[in-house]
Amino acid sequence: MSTIALVDVNNFYVSAERVFNPRLEGRCVVVLSNNDGCVVARSGEVKALGIAMGGPWFKLKDLARQHSIIALSSNYALYADMSNRVMSVLSDFSSRQEIYSIDECFLDLAGHAGCHTQYGQQIRQRIQQWLGLPVSVGFASTKTLAKLANYLAKKRPEYAGVCDLTAMSQAQRDEIFASIAVGEVWGVGRKLNEQLQQGGITTVKQLRDFDISRIRNHFGVVMERTVYELRGVSCLDRLDIAPPRKQIISSRSFGQSVTTLNELQEAVSVYMSIAAVKLREQGSVAAAVHVYIHTNEHVHEAPQYSHGITMALTRPTDDTMQLVAAVKAGLYRIYRPGYVYKKAGVMLSEITPAGIVQTQLFTDSVGSEKSFKLMAAMDGINLRMGKGAIHLASDGIAQNWRMNKGNVTPAYTSNWDELPVVV
Repeated sequence: MSTIALVDVNNFYVSAERVFNPRLEGRCVVVLSNNDGCVVARSGEVKALGIAMGGPWFKLKDLARQHSIIALSSNYALYADMSNRVMSVLSDFSSRQEIYSIDECFLDLAGHAGCHTQYGQQIRQRIQQWLGLPVSVGFASTKTLAKLANYLAKKRPEYAGVCDLTAMSQAQRDEIFASIAVGEVWGVGRKLNEQLQQGGITTVKQLRDFDISRIRNHFGVVMERTVYELRGVSCLDRLDIAPPRKQIISSRSFGQSVTTLNELQEAVSVYMSIAAVKLREQGSVAAAVHVYIHTNEHVHEAPQYSHGITMALTRPTDDTMQLVAAVKAGLYRIYRPGYVYKKAGVMLSEITPAGIVQTQLFTDSVGSEKSFKLMAAMDGINLRMGKGAIHLASDGIAQNWRMNKGNVTPAYTSNWDELPVVV
């Protein structure tokens, strides 16, 4: 029977910040969402205070002063780079790796004959030594069980960061599963948890042992698979290659209200540039773009307006300049003066693989080749020199509409100007 390991970085965003600022160790730290709105990451010290994930920061100001909570703006450039480094290190421990999220990774340990607990400690020690990040490791025969094992490794000190369910007897697993709330099972969200509780299923053991036909009749085939996974029967296939996205969306709320067409054009240019890079990364082209704008619906006394428009392209493309020109043309048609806008967004649709696009009789092949080379050059420069090193003039310079990031830390690992300095 194959063994699966789930490696998860503890409190990832906060831990990444602590690597470059050791003074944050042992302190109450939260990382905030876009525009410094809500709590999206918490240190262990903050969790102990009972502060929930997703809590609005403005409601926590008094509690923050009372407990000296340090609030940091999201530093996605840093988190993405640290994530890539973690996944690169983990690839040395298994030739079959599935990156599940920015801070989680499944490893297939088929053929590994050694002690899993020792192997897990090796993983933890290497990540800690090379990157300074704490991780927990869970071993089991299925992904759902590996998630539970990781939960135990993280929450229960007796496991010292590594839990191997495959090394336990059935009686030991029964005792442990009877002590874990059913809501901790992977895929059991809030509503489903309430439904299970109402049906008398309150623990992992009760869910695992429940009649499988009744599970399917009441909760569907997805929950049936979850129960089988809890019984050690693998039902979740490995995703070696993520399928290409059929739609790519890029949108943000503005850091401050926007009123002019020029500011909106800058914003949608930036958003489309981001979406175009994602389009090229998956080797696709888009035949349609959509752009929308809307005011702040929570300011009831202000005039409200929202509108969006889809623009068909004459030919599918991944060229940032052509895509930006299309959304700017759409924006011009839907923009109305006299309103205070809070958000804008763009979407790419009618996405197909770049290699199977039907050519047209009067297509400018020379222009297409120039476009391909230009986009490749832009992507290459930004990859080497950092995101935004080269961009379209239409993105603007001041960009006063950008998200609020009052307490963002430097991009220590991905920007030459922000490298950490030892003094």
